[in-house]
Amino acid sequence: MKLLIRRVTVIDPASPHHGETLDMYIESGRISRLGLGLGIDCGREMVLEGAYVSPGWMDLGAQVGDPGFEHREDLETASAAAAAGGYTAVAPFPNTAPPVAGKAEVAYLLSRSNNGLVQFHPIGTVSEEGLGKQIAELMDMARAGAVGFSDGRYPVRHSGLMLRALQYVRSFNGLIINGPLDEELAFDGQVHEGLVGIEMGLRGIPALAEEMMVQRDISLNAYAGSRIHIYGISTAGSVALIRTAKAQGMDLTCSVPALNLAYDENAVRDYEVNFKVLPPLRGAEDREALLGGVLDGTIDLIVSNHVPLEAEQKLLEFPYAEFGALGLETAYGVINTALSGRLDVERIVRILAVQPRKILGLPIPCIQEGAQANLTFFNPRLSWKVRAERFFSKSRNTPLEGQVLKGKVLGVINNRQEWWWGGSEAI
Repeated sequence: MKLLIRRVTVIDPASPHHGETLDMYIESGRISRLGLGLGIDCGREMVLEGAYVSPGWMDLGAQVGDPGFEHREDLETASAAAAAGGYTAVAPFPNTAPPVAGKAEVAYLLSRSNNGLVQFHPIGTVSEEGLGKQIAELMDMARAGAVGFSDGRYPVRHSGLMLRALQYVRSFNGLIINGPLDEELAFDGQVHEGLVGIEMGLRGIPALAEEMMVQRDISLNAYAGSRIHIYGISTAGSVALIRTAKAQGMDLTCSVPALNLAYDENAVRDYEVNFKVLPPLRGAEDREALLGGVLDGTIDLIVSNHVPLEAEQKLLEFPYAEFGALGLETAYGVINTALSGRLDVERIVRILAVQPRKILGLPIPCIQEGAQANLTFFNPRLSWKVRAERFFSKSRNTPLEGQVLKGKVLGVINNRQEWWWGGSEAI
């Protein structure tokens, strides 16, 4: 692999070249030379004027479907979708069949992806088989390579189980990840509990159903003295609770799905099933609070919340459609569009590349001579139209079909492999 890339701007807070526009020569999977006007004839040259390069991005919590749900997504299509979205690493939730509930499943995922363009870092279940009853073999999975523990799309309902898990992982500095939703308070809701849901005649999911569990997990984590990541918050109340807990010095982090930053409950007004997601799209005041939480650092990560679903599960009447939307291939465009003019490119790179690895305890790639080339190339000024037929995912359940997003991933390089965008969707 020999490639010379000219006039690209480095965005990497840890790099001695941060903020510089330069040429980059990549050879044998490593950054061999960095500088202006490199006189190298390697036979392959690209000019990326106006583009940026950062350490490869990482997503937390995507659904990959393999094993058991390969008709929705398999590791190959998940990898291709992730690369197209700018990700060189993904820590997927364990909701497969069988679930990632032991060291064998952890080993399976690692063996399938260790040398790939996109590396998958397993998250094991908190409970046995993800059923929420007995604590799983967390230590075994950690030793096998699990980077955290979560029941994924199923919140840990039992407070005693959650407390035991938090206490147990403290012995090896493990991380518990939980999506905050008290299902008994959600009342089988379909959308946010608000005016739009009332007008649609649909049962709502109250903010209380999320905020009660956020408060519970904050309190349990304080008692256990452990580490927790609250995945996918969506309400102003959750932002306020987490902001207060962080101000008190608690070791916790949180994330928000990209769609919840860009859209509110009005997106489902016409019964658009592809906007039926969990957490639900909330009120306008909640969306503003989420944006504020990203801007002031209360919210640590923005996640794709990638949930591929087949048409038979999604293209139904609204109450019968499954929750979930594709996210890997569009997350950056959604983030950049929603936060245009409010969040600079360095902060976006910290959120997408640095913070996920820091939270999961993984090495953070650095752009410097001699380092392994683990890179994402992107242009925040490039607009493009979403066309699901050109997605790499097996599924097509995107709510963004035909919409124009500002900000496009141009390519990724990792493990001596590369992917580059063809440019057919640019406008």
